[in-house]
Amino acid sequence: MKSHLHQKALLLRIDLKKQDMYRKAKILGFTHPIVVTCSQELDELLNRYQRKVS
Repeated sequence: MKSHLHQKALLLRIDLKKQDMYRKAKILGFTHPIVVTCSQELDELLNRYQRKVS
């Protein structure tokens, strides 16, 4: 049960980070350093989720 809650929380963080990245990219462009940093943070969250479900 606890693991399931962690997975749901991680999915929520992934979704919020993705929305944040797209908002920033729309204003700054995908190659802006702030957007690149946000993308790297999203990648890390996705990697953590992938390790949990594998």
